[in-house]
Amino acid sequence: MRAIARVLLSTVILAAAPLQAEPASGPSRYLTGADLFGLEWASDPQISPDGRTIAYVRRSNDIMTDRTRSTIWLVDTASGQQRPMSAGASPRWSPDGTRIAYVAPSDGGAQMFVRWVASSADARITGLPNSPGALAWSPDGKRIAYTMFVPDDGPKLGSAPAKPEGARWADPLQVITAVTYRTDDEGYLKAGYSQLFWVPADGGAPRQLTYGATDAGGPVSWTADGRSIVFAANLGKDWAHQPLESEIYRISIDGGAPAALTDRRGPDTAPVVSPDGRKVAWIGFDDRQLGYQNARLSVMNLDGSGKQLLTGSLDRSVENPRWAADGRSLYVSYDDHGSKRVARVGLDGRMQTVATGLTGGGLDRPYSGGEFSVSRGGAVAVTVGDPLHPSDLGLARGDGAVRRLTSLNSSSLGLKQLGAVTKLPVSSSFDRRPIDAWLVMPPDAQPGRRYPMILEIHGGPFSAYGPSFSTDDQLYAAAGYAVLYTNPRGSTSYGEDFANLIDKAYPGHDYDDLMSAVDAAIAGGNVDPDNLFVTGGSGGGVLTAWIVGKTDRFKAAVTQKPVINWSSFALTSDGANFYSPYWFAKKPWEDPQGYWARSPLSLVGNVKTPTAVVVGSEDYRTPDSEAEQYYEALQLRGVPTAFIKVPGASHGGIAARPSQAAAKASAIIAWFDRYRNGSAATRTAAK
Repeated sequence: MRAIARVLLSTVILAAAPLQAEPASGPSRYLTGADLFGLEWASDPQISPDGRTIAYVRRSNDIMTDRTRSTIWLVDTASGQQRPMSAGASPRWSPDGTRIAYVAPSDGGAQMFVRWVASSADARITGLPNSPGALAWSPDGKRIAYTMFVPDDGPKLGSAPAKPEGARWADPLQVITAVTYRTDDEGYLKAGYSQLFWVPADGGAPRQLTYGATDAGGPVSWTADGRSIVFAANLGKDWAHQPLESEIYRISIDGGAPAALTDRRGPDTAPVVSPDGRKVAWIGFDDRQLGYQNARLSVMNLDGSGKQLLTGSLDRSVENPRWAADGRSLYVSYDDHGSKRVARVGLDGRMQTVATGLTGGGLDRPYSGGEFSVSRGGAVAVTVGDPLHPSDLGLARGDGAVRRLTSLNSSSLGLKQLGAVTKLPVSSSFDRRPIDAWLVMPPDAQPGRRYPMILEIHGGPFSAYGPSFSTDDQLYAAAGYAVLYTNPRGSTSYGEDFANLIDKAYPGHDYDDLMSAVDAAIAGGNVDPDNLFVTGGSGGGVLTAWIVGKTDRFKAAVTQKPVINWSSFALTSDGANFYSPYWFAKKPWEDPQGYWARSPLSLVGNVKTPTAVVVGSEDYRTPDSEAEQYYEALQLRGVPTAFIKVPGASHGGIAARPSQAAAKASAIIAWFDRYRNGSAATRTAAK
């Protein structure tokens, strides 16, 4: 027990260690953990119909609450002048551009408001028991559709005795019968379903349109006459066992049964009705039960006839379809080589790039991402950034170039010296396939000097890094490490075949891609081959644990929120109904050896590398039991390890609280510093 206590105490001290000491003379000229509270970023840009004004959500970190706050700002597209509108999120312009619907906190809950832009007057439109989502104006501006969770009583089994008045009893039993009973986003799910509603735009009683024991999701779109709403859902009886299945439905605003417009096997989502009301565009695919499948843009007539695939020749997934005002084309976004762009797609399938360099709102790691909207005249509002700047607001006029309208971090980052990020050419040792990689150097890197290097691996595994800002990478660089990040096989934005090189075979030759990237970085002359470290989260945590089971070339490792045992993961994750047949052809009990052969735990007997384990205490994607298995296995083998839990954090929210994001990066650096050649910690340990 004393040994366990010593381990736990050292873990607490490690997690609390500062990233780097602040000089007594003033603030550091490098990025520090404290600087995370000063960062801001743009999201959800919504351009007005006339293209003159953009409403966007400006997100920042509150040092007093240790949480992200959201404020809606308005920006003049000609001058770039901006002004605050309100605390809140999800701004949506009325069709005539005179009003903005949005969601904001009110009386302890989130409600829908409408702002009259000219007078700056606000009115609360709803008094709802739960937060509204997927706001959508009717074409005449008289109604607003939305989705909302509607609770029910849930399943019951038996009953407790009658409780005496004033008695304090334990909480009642929780009876669970759902296939998916908890999610990483929401925790343990309350009984009930998401349903579709509309409310008069000037206030009044809402009208519920969908009912039953299935979810009706957003986004939603109105027909041109304002008498029907189009939405996506899986309304089938076996919906809980079909994680990717959904169809497009149309329902009258007066209620009645929804009419299905699609009927194929696979997801059909994101419907949007053309301006003239004759067609519906949507995205989806014919499900082939592959690990990764491109989402493609299609159009059909309003009655579901005349289906036509538009992006069949584009080997990329598209998102967020938006009709051009003339109804002759649509706008979509898609990732290409780790970077998001916006393209205009004609009804004949021809494509034209209209904006590039989009970036998203995740700050900790350099994932691809970005959002956009389009005015009637074709002006495109986007979120745009680069490796040295979090997302700002930008405007594109159709030629691919983007003009930045904001500089949200000019004061917080203007005096900081950040690590330069360069593209690194890599060819895989397995099949000579080109692999994209980027190298971040320490801010004061000197030519000809070799630096310790961290290989930082993305999650997913079907996702992609790109030339985007990353607090983790910059904090590592500020501590004197070069940072290598890559898009090995399995990454998205390189086509369906490239992603599916790991279909039913992950982890696999993505290991070879990663080692080839490390070799390329060393060959460049700025990386010390005797000072290599490795970390990654989620799928990157899987690969980190896999790597140290296959090679001893790394001085230390940190596996974050990993899968360690595929069998236990497949039956405890919030995606249990997905992993077979999409990632595994069979269930765990049907192919136990197949699951074990791909589990990092199967290689733990080979591990000599000091390896710390990180996980959020409320992670329901890769549950903390996965991390606990690996930590205990390393302990039993006598491999140096530490178990670092992030209190209250989910899988996706492990870096959501700024203090925890900074502390986690600090803990990783402190662990690496212990084993770094030439470090004070290593010299002390050697004595």
